[in-house]
Amino acid sequence: MVNAGDMNGSGNLMDFLDEPFPDVGTYEDFHTIDWLREKSRDTDRHRKITSKSKESIWEFIKSLLDAWSGWVVMLLIGLLAGTLAGVIDLAVDWMTDLKEGVCLSAFWYSHEQCCWTSNETTFDDRDKCPKWQKWSELLVNQSEGASAYILNYFLYIMWALSFAFLAVSLVRVFAPYACGSGIPEIKTILSGFIIRGYLGKWTLLIKTVTLVLVVSSGLSLGKEGPLVHVACCCGNFFSSLFSKYSKNEGKRREVLSAAAAAGVSVAFGAPIGGVLFSLEEVSYYFPLKTLWRSFFAALVAAFTLRSINPFGNSRLVLFYVEYHTPWYMAELFPFILLGVFGGLWGTLFIRCNIAWCRRRKTTRLGKYPVLEVIVVTAITAIIAYPNPYTRRSTSELISELFNDCGALESSQLCDYINDPNMTRPVDDIPDRPAGFGVYTAMWQLALALIFKIIITIFTFGMKIPSGLFIPSMAVGAMAGRMVGIGVEQLAYHHHDWIIFRNWCRPGADCVTPGLYAMVGAAACLGGVTRMTVSLVVIMFELTGGLEYIVPLMAAAVTSKWVADAFGKEGIYEAHIHLNGYPFLDAKDEFTHRTLATDVMRPRRGEPPLSVLTQDSMTVEDVETLIKETDYNGFPVVVSKDSERLIGFAQRRELILAIKNARQRQDGVVSNSIMYFTEDPPELPANSPHPLKLRRILNLSPFTVTDHTPMETVVDIFRKLGLRQCLVTRSGRLLGIITKKDVLRHMAQMANQDPESIMFN
Repeated sequence: MVNAGDMNGSGNLMDFLDEPFPDVGTYEDFHTIDWLREKSRDTDRHRKITSKSKESIWEFIKSLLDAWSGWVVMLLIGLLAGTLAGVIDLAVDWMTDLKEGVCLSAFWYSHEQCCWTSNETTFDDRDKCPKWQKWSELLVNQSEGASAYILNYFLYIMWALSFAFLAVSLVRVFAPYACGSGIPEIKTILSGFIIRGYLGKWTLLIKTVTLVLVVSSGLSLGKEGPLVHVACCCGNFFSSLFSKYSKNEGKRREVLSAAAAAGVSVAFGAPIGGVLFSLEEVSYYFPLKTLWRSFFAALVAAFTLRSINPFGNSRLVLFYVEYHTPWYMAELFPFILLGVFGGLWGTLFIRCNIAWCRRRKTTRLGKYPVLEVIVVTAITAIIAYPNPYTRRSTSELISELFNDCGALESSQLCDYINDPNMTRPVDDIPDRPAGFGVYTAMWQLALALIFKIIITIFTFGMKIPSGLFIPSMAVGAMAGRMVGIGVEQLAYHHHDWIIFRNWCRPGADCVTPGLYAMVGAAACLGGVTRMTVSLVVIMFELTGGLEYIVPLMAAAVTSKWVADAFGKEGIYEAHIHLNGYPFLDAKDEFTHRTLATDVMRPRRGEPPLSVLTQDSMTVEDVETLIKETDYNGFPVVVSKDSERLIGFAQRRELILAIKNARQRQDGVVSNSIMYFTEDPPELPANSPHPLKLRRILNLSPFTVTDHTPMETVVDIFRKLGLRQCLVTRSGRLLGIITKKDVLRHMAQMANQDPESIMFN
């Protein structure tokens, strides 16, 4: 036998793995990252940089650059996300109007830009100007009559179908991951799951282009959710330029959390709401440092969007409102009723949409995504055109519903019967009886509401970029405006009732219907997404209505309570479960009295656990084990008899280590002994060189005993982001619990199909 001292001559060959080799520490597609290992690697990297910085000026400068790289990435994300959002807003504005007509002086002008640049436009006829022509005027020189209406109707449908077909074709051919809102997948990615290509350059490009097309087509969807995906694509691109983030998946996810905040910041013009949205809704790991950086990224993104000024009103948002009357305590009752409506709508939408998406996945319908998009677009355009409230873009509709009726408003919703003797300042118009226009608008809004509720169920989840924020807000805003007008007319005609007597005198401006629209929008958005704090902040940043924060809070809390009574899942969590992503939601509670031994593998009657021994297996044995199993890693024990645990080796790193050893080390053959100890084992003199793999061994894998309650195990998996946990008794290895085992067990305990927990 040869002892370790006689083998010193070959030590430099055996220990080549003490130097890092390519791809070590990376993960395969559709696998979960090891948060603890990523954290440990970043600590080691930081320690090394700090110690080197004392050696020379150049190393000190490099350490400063490393420290500032995070802020540079945030700056770049904010600049690109803000620019893309501004371009998308301008393009959507122009292409939406293109369905109805064209500007003769400059075809790239939207209707509003065309008329405001015209010298021949008066204020009363600001929507009619000679330079803007409808398609019927341009093609057959007719603006009125049945033939002009039919031609405009036909071209509206054709433009909508062209935009939708182009969008779904681009997604299908170039970037399949560009479909949907992206928020369920981003939540899953931020929890540690790897989906390669989901945040890639092609996805960024195609999602940006197709987002403009689908919103312009008039489909019942918004651009706000997809903008979060776009911003995260920007974050992924810039983090790949810095090794600090590109080589550490945990650090990369800190950047993506901040990018999500920047996405909401530019989607709604709500930087603080964006940070809270990232914290409350999408992020899994959100340290204080990420909070500051998210705030900075959201600030830069909002500043960039403000510089572009896409809405031409020097505001970050389209919905800016100014109400001139306070709200009164008696109005809390209708606000809470709107909250109840929002909760019920949220529950209805989630159940119907998930049922339809499940049908799409399990039937032949899913094989024809292009046809589905074309059919839904055709139905939407055909039904939407006759009703002025569904024909216009959803953002413009919400803006009109939020508006207070001033003296200069020309909307049907402001067609009240005026008192000829009224001599009041413009901003303080008293409550008035509704005119014919208001009643017409009411039944048109009722039809639009029913249409929006039904069509949104079938639109969300198609193979195109589709956000849910704006359609949900539109449903709530329409319901809220109708309730607001109802309360306003009740107060006008029955001001002597006890509920109105104290605060609504005749001739006073008591009720603001636009405020009810705002509260309804918040309630419906809360019912669908189950957001609370971030929702209220987004709404008051979105509208500038800081004084109305209490009605918004009341509606948001009520809608969440009502929706939670029917099921705890929001729309994003429901889609995560539908797609089978391995996501452990921190909001779920596990209260069952089971133990680790009930969940661990192997179970009774199953083959024994596949393990590696510390110094008795050959390269061929390990390669055979890897080939015959599909496990992500293998526990390493002293021997198969003792089963004393030494550590844990990842499958991918074993494969890479063996491959690199064969390429770089002479004498490594199939019957070479692999060892994970510090010193090589004693081997016969003529045996081939052994292979030392101690460097890739995790010497401190997380372990629990077989009697640990599953409640504790679930908590450990959630809070530490584990991939797997080993089960031991007195130091002997008994089994293993993976993240998927935990998810399957939780599904089983909730009487769901445990096999649904897999990436579909």
